Amino acid sequence: MSLLQIKDLRVEFQTGDGAVNAVNGVSFNVEKGETLAIVGESGSGKSQTAFAAMGLLARNGKAIGQALYEGKDLLTMSRKELNRIRSNEVAMIFQDPMTSLNPYMRISDQMAEVLQLHKGMSKKDAVNEAAKMLDAVRIPDAKARITMYPHEFSGGMRQRIMIAMALLCQPKLLIADEPTTALDVTVQAQIMELFGDIRKEFGTAVILITHDLGVVAGFCDRTLVLYGGQVMEEAETEALFARPSHPYTRGLLRAVPRFDRKDEALLAIAGEPPDMSRLPEGCPFAPRCAEVRDICQTAKPVIAGEAHRRACHVPTEELSHV
Repeated sequence: MSLLQIKDLRVEFQTGDGAVNAVNGVSFNVEKGETLAIVGESGSGKSQTAFAAMGLLARNGKAIGQALYEGKDLLTMSRKELNRIRSNEVAMIFQDPMTSLNPYMRISDQMAEVLQLHKGMSKKDAVNEAAKMLDAVRIPDAKARITMYPHEFSGGMRQRIMIAMALLCQPKLLIADEPTTALDVTVQAQIMELFGDIRKEFGTAVILITHDLGVVAGFCDRTLVLYGGQVMEEAETEALFARPSHPYTRGLLRAVPRFDRKDEALLAIAGEPPDMSRLPEGCPFAPRCAEVRDICQTAKPVIAGEAHRRACHVPTEELSHV
């Protein structure tokens, strides 16, 4: 049994301008100890897929489908059951550590609170355990610095603190939402190296939500490409980068700077992402696709394949090689 199975997940938000369909029938699995990347442009449904599974949608949001964690549907659980699983077994690292940490509380109090709530520890034991975890994520002089406030740490250190908090209960699944955004490249590399060490030490499965394909290439086992709230392509990361078979995936990869091709200009994907309240009748990528056919305008492609899945009307062999 897969650790996490997302089946035909749909997320809808009711707004003053009507319904916004943020996620439209997304399905994927995460195995124990695996790293899965979810990539795509802003607004493609990456974060909302994770928020729906974690029960963290905004009040005007509604999720339907299934999110099976070890066979139990997270979407139908009571708040009490979901709270027991969150942090204890499934933890999430949010995009901006400065807004995720309480600026009025010492790091020791914020971290100890997790262990007191989920593990029933005393305050003293919880602080000691938290200091050990800060040390594990390479916070220098952790025992002394744990009594500091969030603003006294750099952006990279605050992200390490968020990772430490997520790992306090040693979850089986860690969801990281853009964990390297706004960090310089050196710190990004350090954070991703830390994720690799965590995976080896704790056997933790990781879902990495990102738009940084360079980070994905060096870390993730499999990659899921989303566009318009739908799965465009999914494969083992090495295979997807070597042989992308969807026009959108190819467009994303062409837009990544490459040091081995200094004479080539970056090729941006023409047009804009779709309006999620007025999605096209056919393939959501059709208005921007250089390979578009008549059928793409009127019929949604069905995702097909096993090891390498894709949702495209155009056969792979008919795609241009540009």
